[in-house]
Amino acid sequence: MAKAENKREDLKRRLQEDGIEYLLTQFVDIHGSAKTKMVPISHFDDVVDTGAGFAGGALWGMGQGPHAHDMLARIDLSTYTPLPWQPKIARFASDLFVDNKPHPYCPRQNLKRVLGGLKDQGYVLNVGIEPEHFLVTRNDDGSIAVWDPAGAESLEKPCYDFKGISPAMDYLRDLMDGMAKLGWDPYQSDHEDANGQYEVNFIYDDALITSDRYTFFKMMTSQFAQKYGAIATHMPKPFTDRTGSAGHIHYHMADASSGENVFMDESDEQGLGLSEMAYHFIGGVLAHAPALVAITSPTVNCYKRLQVGRSALTGSRSGFTWTPAFISYGDNNRTQMIRTAGPGHFEDRTVSGGANPYLALAAYVAAGMDGVKRKLDPGKANFENNYALSLEEIEKRGIKVLPQSLKEALEELKKDDVIQSALGPIAGEFINLKEMEWNRYHRQVTQWEIDQYLTLF
Repeated sequence: MAKAENKREDLKRRLQEDGIEYLLTQFVDIHGSAKTKMVPISHFDDVVDTGAGFAGGALWGMGQGPHAHDMLARIDLSTYTPLPWQPKIARFASDLFVDNKPHPYCPRQNLKRVLGGLKDQGYVLNVGIEPEHFLVTRNDDGSIAVWDPAGAESLEKPCYDFKGISPAMDYLRDLMDGMAKLGWDPYQSDHEDANGQYEVNFIYDDALITSDRYTFFKMMTSQFAQKYGAIATHMPKPFTDRTGSAGHIHYHMADASSGENVFMDESDEQGLGLSEMAYHFIGGVLAHAPALVAITSPTVNCYKRLQVGRSALTGSRSGFTWTPAFISYGDNNRTQMIRTAGPGHFEDRTVSGGANPYLALAAYVAAGMDGVKRKLDPGKANFENNYALSLEEIEKRGIKVLPQSLKEALEELKKDDVIQSALGPIAGEFINLKEMEWNRYHRQVTQWEIDQYLTLF
């Protein structure tokens, strides 16, 4: 107790030194969308001990109706985050409580529960996220266009292009300078594969810390983009003919005491530098992939980037979608779902920019550790270019394909007790909400349908 009080008093002094006058108590709804209340610094103790009150029925997926008791968001002192774009205000990630008990529908509380179980087994999950996103503008008719103040975004392969990134350098500097001040150590940024698409990379950390930072990163992009007359969107596939945006996760499991990477084994016979535990973990991820993808690609739009066949080669102006839809793993090979990006280091390239990181990582841990528990064998690594294989060749090799729509993924999720248990009661809310989303989408008449069918018959 004394240690906690000392931490609080130390933080109070820091808040005063930094000139902080207001706090944002921030949590996320089931979509991963940031929700906040602004609280004067004079009420700091209130949001530590009691919390800021929210009506859960006003938000998606919080397990509450209009009759429910208040959700109280209590700030996590370790998440002190001064706003880089606005002085005198700081954000704290918060946990939700109802009637003084952890709220089981809170995505952050749920991830803490899952990671707590992992730590009880002696492990922590270290994660980094590649936050791809677009800068766009909105036309008068409601459509969107690539933000392109210099008129230089015309290349079919614009990845890493100097002329493409030049107009965005001030925006990217704002992000990287802000992240550096927060201690995130951003180490590179680039123009991605699509026109108007960018990425900023920062160092990995514990899964909870990375989820908090990714949430705040999305908040930052929205605010800094406005400064340059743009909208920052993490929508997975905003343009039909351009590569989509992912939130690729890079990860390894570490010993909770020593910090040693338990996924690494340089004597690996396949030459990938992976331990037996790493292979079992991947075996679990691949076994649960059809249901897991419902959580890591949770919107109708996500499946516009998870397509197989010719779309993997021709689904964007650049010639590639860069998004594997095959349930496979390999070496440093971007056509696989799981890429071994170094000894003891995995990348999952299917995770969408639209994923709620707290839910996605909770489900991911459950899938992988089920593989460890059951000693699942992922089979031999795939070293081929999967994009170059026909669906018939893929089938011959015994490689399965990820669900090709949200509806398919939800049906898989309904059958998977492991992934559902990783979400606790959130699973039921998630399935109900996403089935509503699918039904609403499926009833829409699109411009493509009008163009295709209006005079066909």
